[in-house]
Amino acid sequence: MSTRTVARQCTLCEAHCGIRVTVDDDRVTRVQGNPDDVLSHGYICPKATAMADLHHDPDRLRRPVRRVGDGFEEIGWDEAFALIGRGLRDVRRRHGRDAVAMYLGNPAAHSSSVIYGAALRAALLTKHFYSASSIDQFPQEFAAWKMYGSNVLMPIADIDRTDRLLILGANPAVSNGSVTTMPDAKGRIRAVRRRGGTVVVVDPRRTETARLADEHVAIRPGGDPYLLLGMLNTLVADGATEPQGFVPVAGWDALAELVAACTPEAMADRAGVDADTIRRLARAHRDARSAVAYARIGVCHQVTGTLTHWLVNTLNAVTRNLDRPGGQMFATPPVDAARLLRRLGSGYGLWTDGGDRKSFRTELPVVGLADEILGDGTGPGPVRALITYAGNPVLSTPQGGRLDDALDELDFHVAVDMYLTETTRHADVVLPPTSHLEREEFDLLFPVFSVRNNARYNARVVDPPAGALDDWQILAGVLAEVLPLPLRSVLTRPFRRLVDLLSPLRLAAIGVLTGPHGVLRKGPRGLTMGRIRRAPGGVDLGPLEPRLATLIATPDRRVHLAPPEFLAETRRLLGEDESDSEKAEFDLRLIGRRHLRSNNSWLHNIPTMVKGRDRCTVLMHPDDAAPRALTDGQPVTVRSRVGRIEVPVEISDEIRVGTVAIPHGWGHDEKGVGWTTAAAHPGANVNVLHDPAVTDTFTGNAAVNATMVCVTAVTP
Repeated sequence: MSTRTVARQCTLCEAHCGIRVTVDDDRVTRVQGNPDDVLSHGYICPKATAMADLHHDPDRLRRPVRRVGDGFEEIGWDEAFALIGRGLRDVRRRHGRDAVAMYLGNPAAHSSSVIYGAALRAALLTKHFYSASSIDQFPQEFAAWKMYGSNVLMPIADIDRTDRLLILGANPAVSNGSVTTMPDAKGRIRAVRRRGGTVVVVDPRRTETARLADEHVAIRPGGDPYLLLGMLNTLVADGATEPQGFVPVAGWDALAELVAACTPEAMADRAGVDADTIRRLARAHRDARSAVAYARIGVCHQVTGTLTHWLVNTLNAVTRNLDRPGGQMFATPPVDAARLLRRLGSGYGLWTDGGDRKSFRTELPVVGLADEILGDGTGPGPVRALITYAGNPVLSTPQGGRLDDALDELDFHVAVDMYLTETTRHADVVLPPTSHLEREEFDLLFPVFSVRNNARYNARVVDPPAGALDDWQILAGVLAEVLPLPLRSVLTRPFRRLVDLLSPLRLAAIGVLTGPHGVLRKGPRGLTMGRIRRAPGGVDLGPLEPRLATLIATPDRRVHLAPPEFLAETRRLLGEDESDSEKAEFDLRLIGRRHLRSNNSWLHNIPTMVKGRDRCTVLMHPDDAAPRALTDGQPVTVRSRVGRIEVPVEISDEIRVGTVAIPHGWGHDEKGVGWTTAAAHPGANVNVLHDPAVTDTFTGNAAVNATMVCVTAVTP
């Protein structure tokens, strides 16, 4: 028996923790943390161990399959690409280029293959491009664009040097950071407290992160902007003046005027936080030697997502915690993607879909995808073909339950995926990539958002079987079929050979050479891909440094504290009557929640990730359960204005009264899905409860937090 150990990263989530993978012959026998990793220092979560199970999963597809009746049969790669080419070209010829849509799922960003995902998207020349970003971080990007001039300039929390950490709508103890890559977030949070700092978590639930904190503020779902407005009012009333820093600001007077009426007393009921607490939080943030407010997906998933991220950034700027150690900062990654992409523009409103949802960064909000396929009831919509890559929008996006049916109405659907999922089961052709452990990669995206500058290489652990293709090779193959190549039958193979020379790894090597740490900038001691490869734990490139002055992309090179559209929307919001006739029937606010052993919808087929108690439950406070005569574990119906599901109730005082929480990514009970284990633990799809018409005001990002629901016992 031949035994070897390979160092790389777990790429299942943004943390990209360093791992050591032990292989006996071709069998992965152990996955453990890599203590030499420059970012994670030996930490891993349970998901990392699932990489071995994913690799060996008998349900994982190994060869392309095509639809035959209600099932699928294996075919060869050449036949698959030819079939795809005919199908996509036929739709474009009959209906135009905008009739082909494309959806990129979250895992696409975890691989350097995203380069070819972007290339395919560009080659399609379609307005119907979608991604998981519009069920995720669009509000964060929009706020960055308006304040700093580019959607890629999303600041990150310098957690390793801060003296005060204020967390809103994030649970890094489970996620290990998002748009702030911080593996072993638990250890980093504990370190803030050990060095005398303070951690405060603002969340309707006493999350895993809140249990590590000095203080938990159980805010009302949707109350975040009001809390922040009250904090800013306190600072201005206490005499705050225009912040001075490395980068000048614009809009101070307009901001001060806006928050003048937002006293803590006026904001308390809307925030669900008392006025004294609002004042105390504001002054503590101001008085700390360094402080950073960090907000994430919990606030993105609200109708006020963009406004909240603007106010978070503004709070950091007003307290002089922007672009300085311990505050909000910007990484200097080995391939400086933010610097390269910051001038591309946002593409905001260049086109709209049939529901007048505006484009942003040249893509449309995914909540409108079902409508674009099904049309308005008088005929089919403009989308007749779909390419999905590493995504499961049937489960992961709110579509009013219509997307599942809509996919059956397509003329052609091709999926790049390792499994037959709730989405890919509708495809005409499914193209499976190699497993994570069969790939050789270099992480391009997440060093842009890392809490410490680093460069890490992903070594191949197991050789792929003969004929298997990586994601980027598959995408390049589809690209060859949609490009207007003359003499296609003759030139397609030479084109693919040319693409092989332009692998993501080779392109990344060029980016490293020319990047801020590369030999072309730093001389002989600079970075090369070879040096990174030879470092089994990666290369530490030092702490974050102030650099907004060189990155800022606003026309006047100032930080815009008061974008006019944000001021106008805030005034409208403050004048809004919060009374709602629906609250008599739907009296509970629904929020989401994460579990350490889940990763959206695609780890539920791994037995070790679903063993134990049922995790697809509705979490409810005892004071809400008692008047409904509900007991722990009892099946209940959760109903909203647009849908209903059945799940067990889980009763706990960790959640705020009047609030319930259900995790997303479940609902594996559809016919034709190729997940054996997941089908035995189906859970329910919480997105059925969310109205796709309810979105963030500016971006169309799905607003799946604070949905009003009612909960009743299941009747026999």
